[in-house]
Amino acid sequence: MTASVLSSRLLHLAIIHEVQDLALDIISLVPTEMAEVQNDLFQTPLHLAVYLDQAEVVRALVLKGVNLDLQDRNGNTALHVACEQQHLNCAHILLQDKEPPESPRGAQHREWQDLKIQNWQGLACLHIATLKKNLSLISLLLKRKADISIKEGTSGKTPLHLAVELKDRGLVSYLLQNGAQVDAAMFNGCTPLHLAVGRKDATIASILCQSGADTLLRNMEDETAQDLADGNNDLLALLPFDDLKISGKLVVCSE
Repeated sequence: MTASVLSSRLLHLAIIHEVQDLALDIISLVPTEMAEVQNDLFQTPLHLAVYLDQAEVVRALVLKGVNLDLQDRNGNTALHVACEQQHLNCAHILLQDKEPPESPRGAQHREWQDLKIQNWQGLACLHIATLKKNLSLISLLLKRKADISIKEGTSGKTPLHLAVELKDRGLVSYLLQNGAQVDAAMFNGCTPLHLAVGRKDATIASILCQSGADTLLRNMEDETAQDLADGNNDLLALLPFDDLKISGKLVVCSE
């Protein structure tokens, strides 16, 4: 076993056993490549330090210039882990606002966190922060220019869709106030309003309508939010019928 391999393994162990001083010493001594070696679970020292909320070790690794975009066996970057574990301090460090040092490997090495990366469940960091209902994390990600209407990879849900599914009125309002696309469509054409009406959530449907949601947009099954509200007076009151239909067919009047 070479000294470099031994050092990288020792760094993993120092972090796992929370021997911070040893971890910091190793980080200061080894080349950047050795500070980002992945274990059998494809976790780097950065993944481990974030998972264990070791902010100073995270800071040292970031300043070392390690690749922030490496993914573990679940497709998670270190920032995904920070959002999942809700370790806000680590997220702040990963989303650095100071220019990091030049990478010894040149311009090809990523210096900044890619907020569009999805894990193997199709989730970007903003999706995870939304599912955790963590406004502090959401705010931090948006401040760092995360796409507020980014679609997850399995069904095309945006954070707003997820907030509707969570039935979190405050979160829905927050996302809308920060520029979420009210009529963003999933891969099946469903908008957040389709989801709210389908869940018979009149309050959230009202919030969406007040934000300008189009009640006549159709999903892949040719259903509008009005169609899904059929028989529910509370929801129908929110969705005025602008078009005349007979037996489900749109009646068009010629001039």
